[in-house]
Amino acid sequence: MAEAHQAVDFRPSLTSDPGKVELSAPVLQEIYLSGLRSWKRHLSRFWNDFLTGVFPASPLSWLFLFSAIQLAWFLQLDPSLGLMEKIKESLPDWGGQHHRLRGVLAAALFASCLWGALIFTLHVALRLLLSYHGWLLEPHGAMSSPTKTWLALVRIFSGRHPMLFSYQRSLPRQPVPSVQDTVRKYLESVRPVLSDEAFDWTAALAQEFLRLQASLLQWYLQLKSWWASNYVSDWWEEFVYLRSRNSLMVNSNYYMMDFLYVTPTPVQAARAGNAVHALLLYRHRLNRQEILPTLLMGMRPLCSAQYEKIFNTTRIPGVQKDHIRHLRDSRHVAVFHRGRFFRVGTHSQSGLLSPRALEQQFQRILDDPSPSCPHEEHLAALTAAPRDMWAQVRRSLKTQAEEALEAVEGAAFFVSLDSEPAGVSREDPAASLDAYAHALLAGRGYDRWFDKSFSLIVFSNGRLGLSVEHSWADCPISGHMWEFTLATECFQLGYSTDGHCKGDPDPTLPQPQRLYWDLPDKIHLSISLALRGAKTLSGNIDCHVFPFSHFGKSFIKCCHLSSDSFIQTALQLAHFRDRGQFCLTYESTMTRLFLEGRTETVRSCTREACNFVKAMEDKEKTDAQCLALFRLAVDKHQALLKAAMSGQGVDRHLFALYIVSQLLHLQSPFLDQVHSEQWQLATSQIPVQQIHLFDVQNYPDYVSSGGGFGPADDHGYGVSYIFTGDEAITFHISSKKSSTRTDSHRLGQHIKDALLDVATLFQEGQRLKRRCRGSGEEDSEHSCGSLPCHTGGSRAPMTPANF
Repeated sequence: MAEAHQAVDFRPSLTSDPGKVELSAPVLQEIYLSGLRSWKRHLSRFWNDFLTGVFPASPLSWLFLFSAIQLAWFLQLDPSLGLMEKIKESLPDWGGQHHRLRGVLAAALFASCLWGALIFTLHVALRLLLSYHGWLLEPHGAMSSPTKTWLALVRIFSGRHPMLFSYQRSLPRQPVPSVQDTVRKYLESVRPVLSDEAFDWTAALAQEFLRLQASLLQWYLQLKSWWASNYVSDWWEEFVYLRSRNSLMVNSNYYMMDFLYVTPTPVQAARAGNAVHALLLYRHRLNRQEILPTLLMGMRPLCSAQYEKIFNTTRIPGVQKDHIRHLRDSRHVAVFHRGRFFRVGTHSQSGLLSPRALEQQFQRILDDPSPSCPHEEHLAALTAAPRDMWAQVRRSLKTQAEEALEAVEGAAFFVSLDSEPAGVSREDPAASLDAYAHALLAGRGYDRWFDKSFSLIVFSNGRLGLSVEHSWADCPISGHMWEFTLATECFQLGYSTDGHCKGDPDPTLPQPQRLYWDLPDKIHLSISLALRGAKTLSGNIDCHVFPFSHFGKSFIKCCHLSSDSFIQTALQLAHFRDRGQFCLTYESTMTRLFLEGRTETVRSCTREACNFVKAMEDKEKTDAQCLALFRLAVDKHQALLKAAMSGQGVDRHLFALYIVSQLLHLQSPFLDQVHSEQWQLATSQIPVQQIHLFDVQNYPDYVSSGGGFGPADDHGYGVSYIFTGDEAITFHISSKKSSTRTDSHRLGQHIKDALLDVATLFQEGQRLKRRCRGSGEEDSEHSCGSLPCHTGGSRAPMTPANF
């Protein structure tokens, strides 16, 4: 989501002195460290790896195999063909009375070796099967014989009842694409936005790069792909996120919203109690690996590595580079209210506190009349400051207030009890929804601890929201957690008739611990400067959220089109009408088909999309001509999406090549130009991954309304969208008020018009458009009528866009 801003703003800060080291030493050292980090992660997860590493077998299968061998031995049969006798002879001779024990040990050793060989064979076979991506190319509703055979084999080798990390050992590694293919695809992607002269110059730089530097840089990437778990992901985390020196607020973090139109209870402490309890239930299931791995098509597993750092995680600032601190467990949350910090324990001797007990603790904080200490109220603004500044101040803070700082950074997550209401209001629903998004993305600049993996925001009227730090994982991971939280706290935990959590308070609980900060005078100025910068950054962000309810995924499905490709192509039309020109478009998609994969960029502004947009703006073009071009644009986007998902994208490969060039101190004008590109339109779809948790048909309002992020460019837009049920789409748009070229509300209107204009190309679409335009904008915001559609024409496979 917010990664587009980070991707174009990173600057590798490499401290190696080229005059004192060999040319290849820095890159070899980085490759070595990448592999070392991978192996350290494996060792730290040894026990979980053992439990899941034997999958699809189980420890009981060893016992069954051992028993079968013992039974065969008792029946004077030798399934080992003499191997057990040799093993028995090699064991120490403990005397005649231990002769039987030697036989049992020999059988156990043989069973273990045979069991391990079978498991290894299963892992290798499954990894080879999962390396096949031909299923991605299959048209929707059709399946070739090779894919059917592959599907059957995957089901056979996948086993039953997998745990969250069961497939990690069987996932293939992300391949390094051909550098010639990457450069060709790159030139194709920039052709629509460059003049003939600029394109010829770029093509010449590309050819020079291929001739002089590409083979060397590619060789190092191949070397890293053999040694490390993933050839790009650790560098992506380090250079794009952890080495960024910008403020996390707006530039890196993103937000997730509550239900759009309903609030289960208006009692702030009760909503906080249920939500915190639900989040900790999710953590408990995560620790026990009871969360099912995500499976595409019901059988193709995605990498689960990012789930490990959801809780107990903090991004610690450094002068040149941050680092992620993850604790194995934390039994408290840090709470902020009216400028004060509290430590709230989440467990008692009998286990996790009940929702009612947590509500009691939060209500005690709300009722606490004590004032904040001097400068304490704005202390968290330091986490919104540039990272170098915050790193220096934190050193003094750690010396003077180590206990309080540890209580916040060592918490399971951060909770902000906001003193103001939020959400949709009847008086001004549009403006209140925009303010809600702004409060989640930036707040006041000092009421979020932006370093925490995520902050839970509970507003005074019971509304919820998340503010998520981006470096540790991508949106689908926090989105999965958020879906579980909303469904659990609302449908399973529930509330009593008076709006409180169910159950009884616990009067024996100790009071929440107030945290006190001994702030030296030299920190006061830093807090003031950080607060000023945070307010400036917050005040400059323009958020606009609107639900588009004229049609949704069901209409797009009827047209046999990919829902994501449909929206992306319509966004090109909307942006062209807004700015009068085409621009590079960043759409994030996942590469979690591979071990430790994160994201790839789909460059949605294609030549086919531009041809469609030009046709729509040409009054001489007929609807049939525009529709034909629209289908070509959708098909092209689908091809790019599938290539990105299967590890054949452009941008991560170019990013890794650029990092290697910097480590080798090789200047590449082509890679420098690629790195300097600006993404004036950054987009992302928020996937709904657990639709079974919600009853969309009977309770359509009880669906998450998605979230958003800041723009990637000072003169650009950030656009995210989520399909809320089958008949609505919620859009989140951001831009900067300081830009005279952008206006979030203006783009929002263009998006509405573009979607209706595209729908008009299909049969019965004109009737809908006339009805929508005739009813006025106020009515159209709340219209939920479905759109009949023409089901003929070309088909496009339905594949998930962003997971």
